[in-house]
Amino acid sequence: MTSTSYFSPEVRTWTVSEAPFHPGKQYHTETITTIGNGYMGLRGSFEEGYPNEIVSTLIHGVYNQAPEEIVPDLVNLPNPLAIQIMVDGEQFHMQKGSVLGFRRALDLKTALLTRGILWRNSKGSIVQITFERFASLEHEHVLAQRVTVRALWGDPEIEIAAAIDADRLSAGANHWQVLEKGHDGTASIHCTGTTNQSNYQIAVAATVQCDHGELVYEPLDNLTPALRAKFSLKQDQGASLVKLTAIHSNRDTADPLVAAKNTLNTASKIGYDELYNGHQAEWAKYWYDSDIEIDGDEIAQRALRFCLYHVLIAAPRHDDRVSIGAKTLSGPGYKGHVFWDTELFMLPPLTLTQPKIAKNLLMYRYHNLQGARNKAQEAGYEGAMFPWESTDTGEETTPRWTSPYPDTPRIRIWTGDNEQHISTDIAYATLQYWHWSGDEDFFVNCGAEIVLDTAVFWGSRVEYNRTLDRYELSQQIGPDEYHENVDNSAFTNSMVRWHLRQALQLVDWLKQTHPQKAEALLARLKIDAARLELWQRVIDKMYIPRDPQTGLYEQFDGFFKLHKVDLTHWTPKVHNMDAIMGHEPTQEMGFIKQADIVMLMALLGEDAGTLEQRQRNWDYYYPLCDHGSSLSPSTHAWVAARLGLDDEAYYMFMYAANIDLEDLKGNVRDGIHAAASGGLWEAAVWGFAGLTLDGDNYKFDPNLPKHWKSMKFRFWHKGKQHTVTLTAE
Repeated sequence: MTSTSYFSPEVRTWTVSEAPFHPGKQYHTETITTIGNGYMGLRGSFEEGYPNEIVSTLIHGVYNQAPEEIVPDLVNLPNPLAIQIMVDGEQFHMQKGSVLGFRRALDLKTALLTRGILWRNSKGSIVQITFERFASLEHEHVLAQRVTVRALWGDPEIEIAAAIDADRLSAGANHWQVLEKGHDGTASIHCTGTTNQSNYQIAVAATVQCDHGELVYEPLDNLTPALRAKFSLKQDQGASLVKLTAIHSNRDTADPLVAAKNTLNTASKIGYDELYNGHQAEWAKYWYDSDIEIDGDEIAQRALRFCLYHVLIAAPRHDDRVSIGAKTLSGPGYKGHVFWDTELFMLPPLTLTQPKIAKNLLMYRYHNLQGARNKAQEAGYEGAMFPWESTDTGEETTPRWTSPYPDTPRIRIWTGDNEQHISTDIAYATLQYWHWSGDEDFFVNCGAEIVLDTAVFWGSRVEYNRTLDRYELSQQIGPDEYHENVDNSAFTNSMVRWHLRQALQLVDWLKQTHPQKAEALLARLKIDAARLELWQRVIDKMYIPRDPQTGLYEQFDGFFKLHKVDLTHWTPKVHNMDAIMGHEPTQEMGFIKQADIVMLMALLGEDAGTLEQRQRNWDYYYPLCDHGSSLSPSTHAWVAARLGLDDEAYYMFMYAANIDLEDLKGNVRDGIHAAASGGLWEAAVWGFAGLTLDGDNYKFDPNLPKHWKSMKFRFWHKGKQHTVTLTAE
């Protein structure tokens, strides 16, 4: 790539780059330059290491609860990226010698991360060092790296050591009962381990090829096996080292080390260049299906591709027993746990562009129904009550307490107990997938059970108020998590009523189209005439706090009486309002964390009220929103676009677009905000394009930003792919 090509429109809209090097932004850039392939994710940490960096190599499904931890953690594997370079006996490092030039670039189109450095050591030798890495999309267990060193001034002596660094812990926790290094002569090195609670076995193995010098096995320390090559370079001469790594666990094979060696043998025969060609070809297929092309807004174009890239590299393509955590595979945030983020924000773009992957994510919930049933039973309810935070077992893994700020009391975490709307969120995503895909086999055999058993839960959870002859829900947490354990959350109550309506319709459909399946499933879930009658009564008498004349929702009982705060006066601020005001005082304040009533309008559309009523709710709740969650801006953009609020829609869209790219929340170090990434697609497609289902068909009601000339994308509907190009008026 020539220097002039850095600024071509094609490169600008497909590239996230960094130049020059900013040490203070290292945590941020590590996260946003994560590479992955749906099996593994590796942060953009430097091969040579860096002080206080967050090195993270994660694969789906390998969780462990260390002895000193209270909940399971997605385990950080041995680091396969480690490469040390010595020039005339001096170690290359970004904080040593002189960095004369630096550029790091993530090519979103091919998921290739490159870094180029001009570096001078204390003896005056100047070298150009180029690093490349990609996690193969064609061979998902393979990570490929190539390092090229070129002598620009002088005739330096070079040493390159390619290692696997197993001396890494997950946020200080020790997850290993066994962790060992090994090698096979000078052909390959490996690290193997067994977790100390979950008994997962992993293997990270690497083979190295260098076109100069002889490779020698020389471990860097007790847990860091390495292969080292030494050679001399003449001025203008270059040398390359290729390192291929295979990662396996006993989730995908009986003997991870044997499998890793076999994978390496295959990858070595293919070679780096052909591995990259195959990887590039696979990405071309995925982008053909998933890309959104915008003419007239390069900033929005790059942001959309960046967000879609991070959803795609985290989405499991070949495993239906794992899901996408809230921080993808890009960092330690939330310990790799799975939330509602997946079903309501990441699943929609996959449902319409990668339906096979969407099905995998829903199957994760299906396989873990027993965990949801266990949670319901433990709480005294029937049916399936999905956990707020989930890992590999499907059991609730939300911690009960947290100490978020120094010198403050511990705070009780209630979301695992009372943020129960996730059960309906999962049902919503299941029905959405079915209606768009037409995948009747999945729905009859798996999806219907999810929808119906969560409906059984709600039928046992609702509370009948005899005095007022209505059904209510107490002690709930809606999307606005600033207010806990509220009564009659308008969002939750409305979604439960919607859920039970869908369940009744589903029962009728099953009886008509699959009578034998219906009989067996209804018997197994204990859904009889009495239960169906209960669901209908709940639908008819569910209390929704809402003014019948104006259509204005009260977010929950008593919300209108809370102390209102003019958030426009609280700028600029770095922290969220609950952190500023304190946890307990926030409960009495009328500002909210994120889209709540606005989220309800997004999901239910016209069912949430007339256009005038929805506008009235927007006018009331938009000024109260702190956007303390990354999920909020994209949802507001979606709803604003549907309401014809062009300026607000684009403002919120660009806010969502830059949450990770510009680190607007100041916490991207913990990992990508995956829901914000998926939500940006929703804002574009559900919002600006106005794509919705209309019975068995689909329709558009576009409202593009005025400066967008056009918007082009593809989507699947009932097994057929459609291409649409929308133009601004």
